[in-house]
Amino acid sequence: MTEAALDTVKSRWLASLALQLGHSAYGTQLTKTKRCGPLTIQKAFYPEGRDCAHLYLLHPPAGIVSGDELHISIDVQQNAHTLVTTPGANRFYRARTDLSIGDPKQTQVTDISVEADAKCEHFPLETLVYNQANGVNNVEVRLHASSVYCGWDMTCLGLPSSNENFTGGRFTQLNTLYRDDIMIYHDRVLIEPESKIQHHAAGLAGNTVFGTFLAYAPSDQVSNEQRAQLIAQLRAVIEEHNASSLVSITDIRQLLVMRYLGHQAHQCKHLFIELWKLVRPAYIEKQGVQPRIWFT
Repeated sequence: MTEAALDTVKSRWLASLALQLGHSAYGTQLTKTKRCGPLTIQKAFYPEGRDCAHLYLLHPPAGIVSGDELHISIDVQQNAHTLVTTPGANRFYRARTDLSIGDPKQTQVTDISVEADAKCEHFPLETLVYNQANGVNNVEVRLHASSVYCGWDMTCLGLPSSNENFTGGRFTQLNTLYRDDIMIYHDRVLIEPESKIQHHAAGLAGNTVFGTFLAYAPSDQVSNEQRAQLIAQLRAVIEEHNASSLVSITDIRQLLVMRYLGHQAHQCKHLFIELWKLVRPAYIEKQGVQPRIWFT
């Protein structure tokens, strides 16, 4: 192995973090943590009381480079409730071009399991994909029919404000959601400048920011009629913000799929938060009070 290759192996990050949350008479508690590499959390916070544990995922390098693999596992056991977020944006940096010193791919995989009568809210801040990155971001959610899930992802291609557009590289975003081991949602986006999907009318249509907000609750908690009323309220909020051309809402077998397609990450986050403030009381039975870390 060459000296350059040895340096690459030493500098790559193979990181994993497995979290398990349980419920007892003391509320929701972080019952098990297993970590390897630069992925961790500080502790569980309880700004809403002991029944909901807030977790902040920390990745000190603050970005993913070639050869990095990050694996995050969140297991929310029966009756537990957690809200998981991040203190800042995630970044897929420019990938290496010298293949002789290693794979250029940059990978992050998040697996979420929500057991019976448990609730999980997964709200990472935006993902920045630098020009010439070679990133893969996969999120797999497995639900019980009686569990509740709300989660989003927000992806920003390039750094347009710095005149650094995503003109080369590759990025794959895959979201899958299962209910009782039956897939009810599968969405894969492959961004390659040569495929023209960034500019095609059936693709991103020239937009640089896309996001998806998923929300699921069992039918005995939110009926079809209640969900239809909620969708009407959500669309009214979108209209109030003059964002009808930016956000769409679809109901897929009890799963609300809310999509953003535009040019501003802060606008996407703001709109998703406004929608969450309506969804949360119906699905989580709590008010949509933003975590303090979102204001820092």
